Amino acid sequence: MATQKSNIEKIILGVDPGTNVMGYGILRVTGNKASLMAMGVIELKKYESHYLRLGKIFERITSIIDSYKPDEMAIEAPFYGKNVQSMLKLGRAQGVAITAAIMRDIPITEYEPRKIKVAITGNGSAAKEQVAGMLQRMLHIAPEDMNVQLDATDALGAAYCHFIQMGKPQVEHHFSSWKDFAQKNAAKVHGTPLPSSRK
Repeated sequence: MATQKSNIEKIILGVDPGTNVMGYGILRVTGNKASLMAMGVIELKKYESHYLRLGKIFERITSIIDSYKPDEMAIEAPFYGKNVQSMLKLGRAQGVAITAAIMRDIPITEYEPRKIKVAITGNGSAAKEQVAGMLQRMLHIAPEDMNVQLDATDALGAAYCHFIQMGKPQVEHHFSSWKDFAQKNAAKVHGTPLPSSRK
């Protein structure tokens, strides 16, 4: 049965980039409530070529987008570790997933791993298992549906973090023009006079 979007405010696709395993999670947002639509992983270990893996990421993310018709994508930013080669590969994987969303005109928001953990657990150093446990409770996910890899729950965490950000009255870095930015951030713009209370 085709997904009915008439009564759905928004569908969010969350992605946890990876070159061996890439996680995805999809939330349905109705009013101020979010519920799980799907989550899973894209297994890439069987492909020896890094470039073939990138191709499979693009192919699978595009397929997921076409199946669930998300309105927005939330993607986890790469964690900057010491291994430069790993970071380069991870950045490419993230870029390919972002490109798949761009090709379908889907807005993308990137979140630091720490921000996602804080949004869900209140602790920026929380373990992946803690994030998964909190998501299970908050989204009322049945235990049997949590039998997935942590890459999938990490991706769902990115989507849930985006859902929380949607509920905030002010959206960070949202300005209609440079003039709008300058007026709202006079103290940050060099050469722009600060408002004075004196007439």
